[in-house]
Amino acid sequence: MAVVKATNADIDLLARLLRAEAEGEGRLGMLLVGNVGINRVRADCSDFTDVRTIRQMVYQPHAFEATIHGYFYQRPREVERRLARRVVNGERFWPAKYSLWYFRPEGECPSTWYGQPFVARYKLHCFYEPTGEECAAVYATF
Repeated sequence: MAVVKATNADIDLLARLLRAEAEGEGRLGMLLVGNVGINRVRADCSDFTDVRTIRQMVYQPHAFEATIHGYFYQRPREVERRLARRVVNGERFWPAKYSLWYFRPEGECPSTWYGQPFVARYKLHCFYEPTGEECAAVYATF
């Protein structure tokens, strides 16, 4: 059962984001990006108080650099659609299980990003999650 509402068009949009943001990180890397996206839709805190749909999350200004590059606009493949469905259905993976932010630095991961503490690195991406006091919704069970 889905933890956020998602049409087939939403699944395709999320699948395109997963590939464009993290194809080089493998399937788990793409799932981690999906976790962050779904967390942003579910969270009602920080920069995500007005994000309630997958479309709003993907196209939120300055949220994902991939949306300004042509690679993002290619048709999704079935493998990315399956990954998108998995995160929409609530599968979560560490270190993005509760993360609202990730990024790919040139070097080491900073200890904070947008004021949130560093959780861990997966390949080239660093993941950051809010505290429960700052964003309780991201820690809610499905």
